[in-house]
Amino acid sequence: MTNSTLKSMQPTSSCDYLQLSPAALALMADFFKVLSEVSRLQIVCCLKSGAKNVTQIIEATGLGQANVSKHLKVLAQAGIVTRTQQGVSVYYEITNPFLFEVCDLVCESLVAQMHQQNQQLEQLRALKTAV
Repeated sequence: MTNSTLKSMQPTSSCDYLQLSPAALALMADFFKVLSEVSRLQIVCCLKSGAKNVTQIIEATGLGQANVSKHLKVLAQAGIVTRTQQGVSVYYEITNPFLFEVCDLVCESLVAQMHQQNQQLEQLRALKTAV
């Protein structure tokens, strides 16, 4: 990552996101691509309560060992999780808790969107019964 890419990723206000360079936007897209897989999101949610080893993640998510290991590798390569060796176990934890704020914002947005869709559906049902 070049200094100009890093500089272009530091907006001074929310409107500056419109000014990001293509390289900075590509980095953002890569970050969101990593999180666009359901199993990875399950692992991220599992790690919200703190560091866990692979066995604990398997138990919490119901995913298979090979699947968990594969997704942890992708999350680690993206810098989303870090690995810490403790004795014979390796523990994984979220690198930066801001990720949970991003997830919370997405969830809030989806809830608002579903609420709006439900209101529209109720209005359509009311129109149908009025006819």
